[in-house]
Amino acid sequence: MRDFALFFAALSDETRLRLLSLIRSREVCVCYLQEVLNTNQPKISRHLAYLKKAGLVKGRRDGKWTHYRLAKLDGERKRLLFETLDCVGRETQIAKDYQRLQNVNCERGI
Repeated sequence: MRDFALFFAALSDETRLRLLSLIRSREVCVCYLQEVLNTNQPKISRHLAYLKKAGLVKGRRDGKWTHYRLAKLDGERKRLLFETLDCVGRETQIAKDYQRLQNVNCERGI
């Protein structure tokens, strides 16, 4: 029961829903997520850590970069997550996020 409570708590935040929507279909570097959401790296990392604790995302280090993707979920949780993301995907903000993701370059300040 506690696992389901953590699962739903992870889905109860706008920033986490935006992050999940962005990594729904592919792996994305934290720096891209930071640019798309126009916020700082600690905030993004804190939300990703919460999603990781809930078992929704997996991270992969590549040098100084960390890339995130959706974790493999069991049938019921996978269904619930994707139904949620389908609903959230109809929000205007998600469309804007996808557009920004197409145009962002995380190495611009290096």
